[in-house]
Amino acid sequence: MASCCSLSFSTVSSKPNKPYSSPISSSLHLPFTSQLPFSKKKSLYSNHTPLQTQCRKTPSPDCPSFLVVGSAKKQEPLRVMISGAPASGKGTQCELITKKYDLVHIAAGDLLRAEIAAGTENGRRAKEYMDKGQLVPNEIVVTMVKERLMRPDSQEKGWLLDGYPRSLSQAVALKEFQPDLFILLEVPEEILVERVVGRRLDPVTGRIYHLKYSPPETDEIAARLTQRFDDTEEKVKLRLHTHHQNVESVLSMYKDTIFQVDGSVSKEEVFAQIDGALTQLLEAKE
Repeated sequence: MASCCSLSFSTVSSKPNKPYSSPISSSLHLPFTSQLPFSKKKSLYSNHTPLQTQCRKTPSPDCPSFLVVGSAKKQEPLRVMISGAPASGKGTQCELITKKYDLVHIAAGDLLRAEIAAGTENGRRAKEYMDKGQLVPNEIVVTMVKERLMRPDSQEKGWLLDGYPRSLSQAVALKEFQPDLFILLEVPEEILVERVVGRRLDPVTGRIYHLKYSPPETDEIAARLTQRFDDTEEKVKLRLHTHHQNVESVLSMYKDTIFQVDGSVSKEEVFAQIDGALTQLLEAKE
């Protein structure tokens, strides 16, 4: 076949006299042309000017011309929020989701620490409150989250907003960033309490163990494990009560995109549920 040595572009007539015919038209298929985003009220040529590309091997005048019409619109990325109680396995699922779908993982706590470390204006304002032992105002955290959602990588690759918003006021402040899917991990309270109370930390390696589900490998490691001061049954129930109250106030903002997931099963089974939903979303976007 002749190689492309030159390209010439000319406007296709808005009223073509006859259908275009090419010697290789029987083997050239462009299935995407049937889904082009042109207005139903206008013909293909009435308000759009496609480009006609001619490929010639100089000086041969017999090389066929090709009419190429396609859509340059890029597929929209995924926008996902995920919510889950303490010990619901949310952190594990975030890792699995970002690994497979290459989304930008955004967590308010991580943002706060990063802004403070970088010495940004938001970070300095937040540190002033933290140094006084006060909670950082919603206004500052929401601003950080919005700015992160607007960065080019988040806009291009899509994002996974982890555990945020936590209140109705935060959800209202983020109403311009509506998710395609709001994942809600649901785990019975008795299982959550068991998961939290059995957690132990290895102060040497920083690894988290569980006395029942993920016990330490050796007696030496077991002897040095510690428990967080708030990983008691009484305190975890209080944290769960606060979490449930916050989630209930947020769900009304995302009722059309909520995807409830059984988080009491294995992490592989949990991810299979989420993966299936995200796969369907991507197919719908295509």
